[in-house]
Amino acid sequence: LKERFRAGGHAYGAWVNSCSPIVVELMALAGYDCLMIDREHSPGDLLNAVNLLNAIRTTPTTALMRVPGHDPVELKRVLDIGVEGVMVPAVSSASEARAVVAACRYPPEGFRGIAIGVARGADYGFQSEAYKRNAFANLLLIVQIETVAAVEVVEEIAAVDGVDMLFIGPNDLSGNMGHFGQPDHPAMAEPIARIERAAKAAGKWLGGISTPARSTARLFDLGYDLVLGPADLILLREAAA
Repeated sequence: LKERFRAGGHAYGAWVNSCSPIVVELMALAGYDCLMIDREHSPGDLLNAVNLLNAIRTTPTTALMRVPGHDPVELKRVLDIGVEGVMVPAVSSASEARAVVAACRYPPEGFRGIAIGVARGADYGFQSEAYKRNAFANLLLIVQIETVAAVEVVEEIAAVDGVDMLFIGPNDLSGNMGHFGQPDHPAMAEPIARIERAAKAAGKWLGGISTPARSTARLFDLGYDLVLGPADLILLREAAA
């Protein structure tokens, strides 16, 4: 995805909440550019996540993962299993963003623990030297902007070295602003526009979720680099109904 974005392309993906390798493999084969394994809002654990990554690995689809929070231990373990990109929810300050970056970098730039000889991300040590050189450069690091506090300092967050993308969470942001369940409330227009401006001004990529008033096509027209559409469970629910 990073190469695609650098070349001016964009990507369309889906959320994975089912924890099912079969469903994930099917979604990848359907042709999504990426799949976001959602460990913030699903019951899956890390061993389950490895099975999901193996299901995606045989396809051209990029495997991304949203972690539950800012825990550096969680980030370390997620990177060790070889996700190609990580999304961190509710990053609300530049200091939080810097801490996330440091948790994803090896010393001396950060404090990520070193276990390259056994990490799946380094092919269990078969690619140790390449992984040492390229681990962080190859990682797509996404921070979610979804609180009022984050919007108030979004320019500072966007300026943090190592953050690749600002991703707008319209549902949580609208709830945080007092408009629960109304991601297209008129009061949302300016905060969202400010996030969009901050990302582009800082040279960072921009991601988001389509809403009834802002379709996927509209978001791409506005310059979004990544749009995440449906979740596997929602597709299944709607088909079943």
